[in-house]
Amino acid sequence: MGGNQTSVTEFLLVGFPLSPRMKVILFRLFSVFYAFTLLGNGVILGLISLDSKLHTPMYFFLSQLATVDIAYACNTVPQMLVNLLSPAQPISFAACMTQTFLFLTFADTECFLLVVMSYDRYVAVCLPLRYSAIMSWRVCITLAVASWTLGVLLALVAMVLLLPLPFCGPQKVNHFFCEILAVLKLACADTHLNKVVVFAGVVSVLVGPLSAIVVSYSHILRAVLKIQSAEGRWKAFSTCSSHLCVVGLFYGTAMIMYVGPQHGDPQEQKKYLPLFHSLFNPMLNPLIYSLRNREVNAALRRRLGKGRPS
Repeated sequence: MGGNQTSVTEFLLVGFPLSPRMKVILFRLFSVFYAFTLLGNGVILGLISLDSKLHTPMYFFLSQLATVDIAYACNTVPQMLVNLLSPAQPISFAACMTQTFLFLTFADTECFLLVVMSYDRYVAVCLPLRYSAIMSWRVCITLAVASWTLGVLLALVAMVLLLPLPFCGPQKVNHFFCEILAVLKLACADTHLNKVVVFAGVVSVLVGPLSAIVVSYSHILRAVLKIQSAEGRWKAFSTCSSHLCVVGLFYGTAMIMYVGPQHGDPQEQKKYLPLFHSLFNPMLNPLIYSLRNREVNAALRRRLGKGRPS
């Protein structure tokens, strides 16, 4: 490369190539989704914190998932909303790198949390008499800390390779946030190693955790089928149904993003699919857990009942 290059100090997020009218419609729609995401996950966190009947390992891990969902949305959605209403606003190099790091951290952490939650359900269904001993608070906190730590470390590996790269132009990131592959396209150097590391990271946090979840639920299914009464089977399965829905939602969209068939312009598809992880999934998760969970519904009714005047 020539010696007269200047380093890029800020980027422009291209966002979505839509008409001004469509951008206004999306701004209103996504603003509502964003508000519901914060409200729904905030309610889940509040209920788990305030209601003693929800002070169990299952809801402790659910509170961690709600925290990740809030962080997911807050990391990418506000900047996207700003860019929908106005011409592309510059984002500093430091802010862009921070956004990339946080997105990777939250994505990896959620994968590991879903594995931990499946293990919790495995112990609850297959080893009910030993549940309290195995899933002690010390173990729960250790598993949660390990999930966050692994998420941070995997994100750091990608960032350690990304930060030294020279960026000398162009400045336009063809995405609605600083997605790592979109940023790598702007580097003025060979990024083959970076792409290999990103792909290896994606495989490790998708295939490994998903395999562990499948193993857990295969044991759960065998245990449920051994239960004689239909009522007992339904009760055992109902404790896992919400988590199964969340796992299907998360991994389903992730598989479509990275290994699914592509039609039309793949680059444009890759802009829209991350919306599921940044906005739609975080909004739907609290709905899934509240609609399909009697204990959460009961806790909400107790809280609302206490708030009513006598």
